[in-house]
Amino acid sequence: MNKEINIDNQEVTAAILVNQNQPLLIEKINLPKQLELGQVFVKLHSSSICGSQIGEITGVKGEDKFLPHLMGHEGCGTVIAKGNGVTTVKEGDLVVLHWRKGSGIQAATPKYSWLGNTLNAGWVTTFNTHAIISENRCTTIPKSTNRYHASLFGCAITTGFGVIENNAKLKMGESIVVYGAGGVGLNIIQAAKLTSAYPIIAVDLYESRLEIAKKAGATHLIKGELSEVEKEIKRISNKVDVFVDNTGLSKIMKSGYELISNNGRLVLVGVPNKNDNLLIHTLPLHFGKKILGSHGGESNPEKDIPRFLKLYNQNKLNLDDLISTSYPLSKINVAIDDMRQGLSAGRIIIDFD
Repeated sequence: MNKEINIDNQEVTAAILVNQNQPLLIEKINLPKQLELGQVFVKLHSSSICGSQIGEITGVKGEDKFLPHLMGHEGCGTVIAKGNGVTTVKEGDLVVLHWRKGSGIQAATPKYSWLGNTLNAGWVTTFNTHAIISENRCTTIPKSTNRYHASLFGCAITTGFGVIENNAKLKMGESIVVYGAGGVGLNIIQAAKLTSAYPIIAVDLYESRLEIAKKAGATHLIKGELSEVEKEIKRISNKVDVFVDNTGLSKIMKSGYELISNNGRLVLVGVPNKNDNLLIHTLPLHFGKKILGSHGGESNPEKDIPRFLKLYNQNKLNLDDLISTSYPLSKINVAIDDMRQGLSAGRIIIDFD
């Protein structure tokens, strides 16, 4: 029998996506009375907002068949209780919440309710004060870890470093273009710097992001329209080994494909709109060019979060500059608008404490 815990009387506030292209609703929601096998009950301390949540709201992948639902996939919290079968975390642990599978059970998704109706949620959500998380979506970290920084290990850091290690397989001295210097892009740049790549070219529409990109390790910064960007990239490096697209725009993907060398790698991180198709001449693929789609950098949270925490504890990661500002949950729509308009250069943190 599942472990009974008193969560049904716990007051939980959440940001709910009810309709696409509409602001999130901040509402009280109801929890189930008990945890199921493999579920972990967590009090959130912080959550960062990933660009993929903007994509969810705008319907980048097409019609959302699960509305209304909860959101968020990178955060930090404390374990309040755990259901039967959970062995990788315990009550009182500080944990990173992540969307990539880690160790432990993949539990059933939680059964929340709102206004008497089912409220959908995945194996992890972080835009709520408390959450029921699948065991394999949370990883224990030292309790002394900065809670703002910790949330970045849920996606931005693991994805960014995974792109370099697992997708691009970047080598020392190779050149790289990172098109889009948001939260993931900045960590791609950090990882490229640690790999001793050169040049590391950061491209973005916003000067504020490029300033952070320079601190993260970019050796060259480019701002401008695509045609001018292409000319500048060619001036800096006539041999681009790796081009990473974080925008999801087919015109930029095509540009990257044409700019990389005969043995170059085009890594696609950004998600395109459903009908934004890429038209390319495929012959170079037969002779060494590669196009690679990244799924969270193919990261393994169980192994990668502890590894990257070592770098963090040795002051080899610059995370302060990657966080631009914080908001309470009640202001999450303001935070989302800031991201859309490029007013916040780095990651925005939702602070629950």
